[in-house]
Amino acid sequence: MSIFNSKTSTQDAGITPALLDKITDAYNRNDIDAVMSFFAEDAVFDHAAGPDVNGTRFTGLDTIRGIFQGLFDNVQSVNWTPIDTRVSGDKAYCEFHRVAKLKSGEVQDFLSVDILTFREGLIIHKDTFYKNRTS
Repeated sequence: MSIFNSKTSTQDAGITPALLDKITDAYNRNDIDAVMSFFAEDAVFDHAAGPDVNGTRFTGLDTIRGIFQGLFDNVQSVNWTPIDTRVSGDKAYCEFHRVAKLKSGEVQDFLSVDILTFREGLIIHKDTFYKNRTS
C-alpha cells in the first residue's frame, strides 16, 4: 500500500470547499508564498511529465517552491479554471482547464487533474495529470 493511501476522513484531513478555493486562488494569483502555505513540510509533488512511472517527483518545501516559482517566472499569465472537484477521505480530485501565456508568446491550453492528499489541512502529495496536446 502506498504511503499516501489512508482511511483518514475528510474532516480529519481538513479538506473543505473553502480550502480548495483558496488553493486555486493562490495559484491563479501566482502568489508563491500563498501557494506554499498550503503544503506540509514533507510534501511530495509528482509532475505529470518525466522519465519515471510517476513523472518527475519533487520532495520538500524548498524544492517544490522552486518548481512553482519557475513556472510563475516563465509566464505572463496562467489560470486554472475549475471544472469539477470531488473529495473522498483525505484526497481531493480537482479537474481544471489550464491556460498559460508564456513570456515567449506561446500559449498552453489543456485540461488537467490534480489529486491532492491532505493531512491536517495541508497538502502532503500533489499528483498532476494533464492532456499532452499535439499540433
